[in-house]
Amino acid sequence: MGSYIPSTPEEQKEMLSAAGFDSFNGLFSQIPESVRLSRLLDLPQGLSELEVRRKMTAIASENKVFPTVFRGAGAYRHYIPAAVTRITANETFLTAYTPYQAEISQGILQSIFEYQTMICELTGMEVSNASVYDGANAAAEAAAMCRDRGRTTVYVSAASHPDTIRTIRTYAFGADTQVCLVPEKDGATDASALKDLLEQDKTAACFFLQQPNYFGTIEDAAALGEIAHAAGAKFIMGCNPISLAVLKTPAECGADVAVGEGQPFGMPLGFGGPYLGFMACKKAMMRRLPGRIVGQTSDDAGNRAFVLTLQAREQHIRREKALSNICSNEALCALTASVYLSTMGPDGLRAAAEQCYSKAHYAAKKIGAVKGFELKNQTEFFHEFVTACPNVQKTLELLERHGILGGLPLPDGGLLWCVTECNFKEEIDRLAELLEEAEQE
Repeated sequence: MGSYIPSTPEEQKEMLSAAGFDSFNGLFSQIPESVRLSRLLDLPQGLSELEVRRKMTAIASENKVFPTVFRGAGAYRHYIPAAVTRITANETFLTAYTPYQAEISQGILQSIFEYQTMICELTGMEVSNASVYDGANAAAEAAAMCRDRGRTTVYVSAASHPDTIRTIRTYAFGADTQVCLVPEKDGATDASALKDLLEQDKTAACFFLQQPNYFGTIEDAAALGEIAHAAGAKFIMGCNPISLAVLKTPAECGADVAVGEGQPFGMPLGFGGPYLGFMACKKAMMRRLPGRIVGQTSDDAGNRAFVLTLQAREQHIRREKALSNICSNEALCALTASVYLSTMGPDGLRAAAEQCYSKAHYAAKKIGAVKGFELKNQTEFFHEFVTACPNVQKTLELLERHGILGGLPLPDGGLLWCVTECNFKEEIDRLAELLEEAEQE
């Protein structure tokens, strides 16, 4: 990497001299000799641009890219209109970072404001922040929002995504907060268990519910929310954003905070991201919302203008005592979500959600009819569902040979399938045929 450092040797010496050193060894004199590297790094010689491209292409060719995907579990393959990638590839957006001299960056502030507006429209909530890192992070931040004196226990549905549960627990560990799992029963949250747990605990801060849950089930969110509120706890809903086009909004279900993973809004599948976590809440909780909020106003000439309306200073100065330490946001990903939603429009988003629902139910019927692949939960679902599987490894290997990424293996031996608008009827029929073949072998 030495040849890529823009400063010349003469400039480096000048900087060292200004800092009071005559060499790099002097600069690092405070580091004990025992932990210093006494040799040069074992790095290969530099390559030309053509050689680098060839090498990277060879490495990338080792990745397995499936033409047909029937797996979701938190990261979903949806159709992304060409306009989305074209607009967000504009260098003005690609080089923009969170604005520190905020009001100078009117374009970035407007894009965040539009994003916040759309999230509020989707969730039915009154306030949205400028996004956080990902959906699991948003859930953990929401739980921290609800923590208060005397109410420090976080209840989480066991039917939530395992990664979300782990993230909430990680946050809670650092804040001396207890996390209790509410059991799931037949693929859904056990309402009676939730009621019993909350009646016995006067320290309940909140209850987190994923909708639809990890197993694809559409939960009775309104009823579960009422149980939480009856115990004096806040109600947090983690939402699949595409499903919000057809399901009841978190506000209609009585949620105090709505969070989720925004990846389905125009972001392709990748190796872990980058994604974004959306957060919205009732106005009463606005000042506990982490990150930043952009607002609309007028300048001294009466023109429409945007400002950084709210940013909790405690995030910068209170350190471990702060409710949140997030000081940034996923601006480019939030912009992508805004462009996707603007391009799709209400009708397009609803059409995508309806296709997810109808195709998933068609697939569940076809797969469930194959011996050994019966549906595990007789519950309503959106676009994911769980089936039994006689031999998970053999089944997935067979599908892989035909260019199909099958369902996600679950600990109990079942498969979690996902169907979106990108799956065609012919693909679903072919999948059912291959499962028949796998069962006969």
